Amino acid sequence: MTPGPTTLLVLAKEPVPGRVKTRLTPPFTPEEAAELAAASLADTLDLVLTLPARRHVLVLDGRPGPWLPPGIEVRAQAPGGLDERIAAAFAACAGPTVLIGMDTPHLTASHLAPALAPAAWDGCDAWFGPAEDGGFWALGLARPRPGLVLGVPMSRPDTGCLQRARLTGAGLAVRDLRELRDVDEAADAQHAAAEAPDGRFAATLARLTGAAALR
Repeated sequence: MTPGPTTLLVLAKEPVPGRVKTRLTPPFTPEEAAELAAASLADTLDLVLTLPARRHVLVLDGRPGPWLPPGIEVRAQAPGGLDERIAAAFAACAGPTVLIGMDTPHLTASHLAPALAPAAWDGCDAWFGPAEDGGFWALGLARPRPGLVLGVPMSRPDTGCLQRARLTGAGLAVRDLRELRDVDEAADAQHAAAEAPDGRFAATLARLTGAAALR
């Protein structure tokens, strides 16, 4: 694999019960939700390592665990709100950078291919990956500028629109990636597993839902 010009960041939390995927509880217990989060993160990082990026970096809130594959750089997240943490992640980079999260275990190479292609930044200042819930699953900047994210209200149904408007309002040429569905609730988990049936996330969900049926 030939490295591309772009740094690829994954913004994630350590999958600790009660701190991740809280909207999956119920029907899942906090421990089960954390298992799903760990599987989602593992699938995401495994994919990231196959992509033609200059660097593969996990920007982590917490400590690395067994879900971390070799070959991923780890950097601690900055404190603050989500906008501040995203802005700080970009501020620590130089050159073209794409940031994704840990909520899309069904992510494939084709979803990110346009933003990681050799000519991805020709005439393009930013890449934007909208999420079905109104947020965004990917954000890429040809020149990292923290001010393009700071102050954007996060975790709202209009977050994606507001973030994209911030980019275009700054005069950036923006290209869009395909819309994806984040895993927030149980129905989202089923959707992601159906989209990527061979992943760890799908296997973990199948095991947990099978165990729940026996309880």
